[in-house]
Amino acid sequence: MNNIMQQRIQAVFEQFAHQLADKEYVETEFLANLIDVYRPKTQKSVALQHAIDLSPLLDYLEQHPVVLTYFVSYLQRLLFQKDFDLLITDAGIISFSTVKQELRKRIVEKYLPEQPAKNTLKYILNQLFYKSTDIDWIDRIPFDQLLKLHDLLAFNNLYDLAPYFEIKDILYGMEVLLQRISGRAMETEVSKMVPEFQNFDSPFIGIIREFSELNVRILTQQEKFIQSDDLAYKQLLVLHKQCESYIDTAFSNSQRYGISIQVNQSLLRIRQQLARLREILSFLVIDAPEQKQEKTIQLAKTLIGYNCRKTNIRKLIGESTQLLSYEITHHTAQTGEHYITSNKREYWEMFRSASLGGVIVGLMCVVKLLLGYIHTSEFGHAFYYSINYAVGFTAIYLLGGTLATKQPAMTASAMVAAIENVSNDKGQYPYRYWNFAVFFARLFRSQFIAFVGNVLWAFPVSLFIVWGIQQLTGSNIAAPKWLKLVNDLNLSESPVILHASIAGVFLFLSGIIAGSISNRDKHHSIYYRIEEHPLLKKVFGREKTLRIAKFYEKKWAGIISNIWFGVFMGSVSSIGLFLGLNLDIRHITFGSGNLALGLFGRNMDLTMDTWVWAIFGIGLIGFFNFLVSFSLSLTLALRSRNRSFAELWKMGKAVFIYFTVNPKDFFFPPKNKI
Repeated sequence: MNNIMQQRIQAVFEQFAHQLADKEYVETEFLANLIDVYRPKTQKSVALQHAIDLSPLLDYLEQHPVVLTYFVSYLQRLLFQKDFDLLITDAGIISFSTVKQELRKRIVEKYLPEQPAKNTLKYILNQLFYKSTDIDWIDRIPFDQLLKLHDLLAFNNLYDLAPYFEIKDILYGMEVLLQRISGRAMETEVSKMVPEFQNFDSPFIGIIREFSELNVRILTQQEKFIQSDDLAYKQLLVLHKQCESYIDTAFSNSQRYGISIQVNQSLLRIRQQLARLREILSFLVIDAPEQKQEKTIQLAKTLIGYNCRKTNIRKLIGESTQLLSYEITHHTAQTGEHYITSNKREYWEMFRSASLGGVIVGLMCVVKLLLGYIHTSEFGHAFYYSINYAVGFTAIYLLGGTLATKQPAMTASAMVAAIENVSNDKGQYPYRYWNFAVFFARLFRSQFIAFVGNVLWAFPVSLFIVWGIQQLTGSNIAAPKWLKLVNDLNLSESPVILHASIAGVFLFLSGIIAGSISNRDKHHSIYYRIEEHPLLKKVFGREKTLRIAKFYEKKWAGIISNIWFGVFMGSVSSIGLFLGLNLDIRHITFGSGNLALGLFGRNMDLTMDTWVWAIFGIGLIGFFNFLVSFSLSLTLALRSRNRSFAELWKMGKAVFIYFTVNPKDFFFPPKNKI
């Protein structure tokens, strides 16, 4: 294998022999071809955990001293005084732009990389190490081989009079980082997240002062480094720790004050810059002579890593969305607790609440049937249906009713909060997750009784209203559409599962909207603004204004969420027609009401097959409404709390064991719970 590698290396040197002998040649093609010899050809090869052996290259250079001389001269010309401060200050650090803009920027740069000026090290690295996985195989090169290569190529270390790189680039890069960190950290939007620090000297101003003094000292002294026992270095570490604490406090305070996307991005950027600063600061410290060469090589690897990972899209999405996901699901976790019953009283209160929801849905089914007879465009029907759904869902919410399938999007977050609590239990499996299994049983029976309340009341209410209309007008308004109403529930006649899943997605989105609005209002202190609004206090008085503020705080996010849920539900069919796709929604409660309308439209005479398919379809709709909305919400909630999905299997087994022991608990409250 080494003979083959050496032959390939020799072929590259022979191919570029003329260019290497040319004292004016400073292009990167030769070095790029040499690196290609070692670069793994496939992603699978990169993942293999074997060392990258440089001995064929080292042996070839030792055996051909003339070639080595030309190679060293070429590298000196190529790398002479190349600025690398941009790699320290910019590479891989998010900008002040929004997540959308940063994502677009990284996608573009991934496939059409930015090419900086040729007098920068970043340009050379872009030409040589253009794959994001390059740093992975470089990290597997034995360090002793890198040391030997460093000696063979006559590289000076960073801390002496180096012909390639200078310590001043590190110092300048750190100074720029500190200025950017301090400037953003002192912005009002960021500083208001940490009122605890308002009466103290800012650590960001302090660290700039301390570094400025150290910077001048290093540049003016003969030795271009400091030692780990240097007092200025120790003070920098203390201040750096205080800056990190400042950012950690700002993130933790997001539960109290909310957080916007812009502030989230600013805090993430400062955190990344502080991490970069801490890493680069270590290269200023030399405690033993041999560290000069070692840290010079390590700095080169570090800079290559920064450049390789500068377009990391997955990390960007993960960091940018995790905290906001937490804040959104934190709202639904608190709300979700109200959807989970613990005892018989709460169980039957849930049934009564779901019954009210079923009554209103029954009315909505008839209204939608009537709206369908209006002669208008598809946009008009989408508008009317959306109004019907939005008004109905908002009425259910404000009157204290429950829409069963709205629960999973809210309770998933509460379930993850339970996971956080029970996973701290140090007991052995499955007892470690036993409390979670009990919690899941509470959740499941709450869902069950909500389904029962919705379905049992939507059917008779729809039937009664359509009968009343016939008595008043003499017209059976369901007769022309009875077949479609029934077939929409029939798995063999329509894509019931797809349409039920679409409704599940909308349920999930409505939960996201509620959490997002609540978080936004909290961050911008909307409730307090209303409470202290001088005009409102003058018109309504202080007490009534306070009640308005409390109503807004408790209800506004839910109102907007239900309005948007109505828009989603009412417009999807028209959007499907516009796109030429068979899109629609199926909701278990509406399925029950529509079955009643279909029955009345057929003069109360449905075949047994029709009944079986319809009832089976309603059950299937409810299952997929629940499954999709709950799965999406649970995924978001787990992601927001950085929980491992591997735990789900163990928790699922614990739930199954609990079900085999106490199956009734999944449908009815325990007898000892009053």
